[in-house]
Amino acid sequence: MKEFAYVRAGSVEEATSAYASHAGARYLGGGTNLVDLMKLGVERPAALIDVTRLPLDTVEELPDGALRIGAMVRNSDLAADPLVRDRYPALSQAVLAGASGQLRNAATTGGNLLQRTRCPYFQDLSKPCNKREPGSGCGARDGVHRDHAVLGHSAHCIATHPSDLAVALSALDGRVELSGPEGARSVAAADFHRLPGDRPEQDTEIRPGELVTGVVLPAATAGLPSAYRKARDRASYAFALASVAVILRVSDGVVGHAGLAFGALAHRPWRARRAEEALLGAAPTAAAFEHAVDLELSAAQPLRDNAYKVPLARNLAVDVLSRLADPALTRRTP
Repeated sequence: MKEFAYVRAGSVEEATSAYASHAGARYLGGGTNLVDLMKLGVERPAALIDVTRLPLDTVEELPDGALRIGAMVRNSDLAADPLVRDRYPALSQAVLAGASGQLRNAATTGGNLLQRTRCPYFQDLSKPCNKREPGSGCGARDGVHRDHAVLGHSAHCIATHPSDLAVALSALDGRVELSGPEGARSVAAADFHRLPGDRPEQDTEIRPGELVTGVVLPAATAGLPSAYRKARDRASYAFALASVAVILRVSDGVVGHAGLAFGALAHRPWRARRAEEALLGAAPTAAAFEHAVDLELSAAQPLRDNAYKVPLARNLAVDVLSRLADPALTRRTP
């Protein structure tokens, strides 16, 4: 076992300062991903900066009606929070769709956003992986890639991001709050994660030493009909084969607002901007939903063994859109 330093931070400033003073440091929250990767030898931090005692564990309503969720809010608490359930049901549903009850009791909001891919080539030190070891190659491209990306991948990486929560945050126009050596800033959740390009080792737009302190859900999407749907190999404790988060407002017989994001199709949650644009002002019909989703997924470039993801994602999205547009359909059909 590699020895490492351990620092328990008492404030955000103390955490970022400790990170800066330890080369090769990592922040430790719930540890549900980082500790697993340390056991596998994928992560070998020189220091762990424990942020579990920071006062970032509350959900609070802001004066403008937005909702701030602290980075240390546990997934179970987030999913059960009345404000989240009532105003942003897609987020609560997404969190409950992830992992197991025991893991949700430990996992944190910030850690969920920062979890690494579950690609088996990334987790296996005997296999080539550009994300783990830049320049070594992508073993999945010519290997086992049934679960891998069909959108936005590159010759360097075809991994997908595993978070359910991040997909809902993207569709809901959430923002990620960060604090680091250069001060505080926020990034749109839809832009927080990166496509792989030629630097797949860089998962997010987070800068060195920055700490996720929370996420903010805007008042503009509060209370709008929303839902999250996930397709997987088994009913629980499984990562998505495809998932979708949808926010839909229908007014005067046309779509007035649409937010749509796919999960498990790309290196990051895939915000479906083309589909959203096609839906605005359209009548909420099955034909309109199918047209919009097909426009978005026309960019898909499936690999040898994962073309099934395209119709799967299409059917999920069209079904969720249809149910949100017609609440009676949701009541009639399980």
